[in-house]
Amino acid sequence: MTNGESHPPELSTLIRKFALTGLSALQNRGELIQVELQEEKNRIIEMIIWGATVCFLALMFLVVFTATLILLFPEHLRVYAAGGFSLLYLVGAVLALLNLKALVKSASLPFADTVAEVKKDREWLESLK
Repeated sequence: MTNGESHPPELSTLIRKFALTGLSALQNRGELIQVELQEEKNRIIEMIIWGATVCFLALMFLVVFTATLILLFPEHLRVYAAGGFSLLYLVGAVLALLNLKALVKSASLPFADTVAEVKKDREWLESLK
């Protein structure tokens, strides 16, 4: 044999390279899941903080505004004004609850990118047959 000839790799070398490639792909997907989990966690925490802030400030506004309006009514009509505001707030709460239910149902699936990458990997592996 001459020094310029190359030998095909041995079966053990091919298996080792295949295993390393598979483990690298698993590590890559694991890191992707980890990044997406962190992003999802940060997004949810930010949404909770802003939601709580909005709720608190809106509630404070409604209390002060409602009290101001009720005090503008004559004394004998204030009970009716308070009842009207109570009914208005009840209707608003029911509508907000229905809207929240619709938002929860239409929420996108978490880890959509990871699932798409795993599907691509599976399709690629099936195409090698």
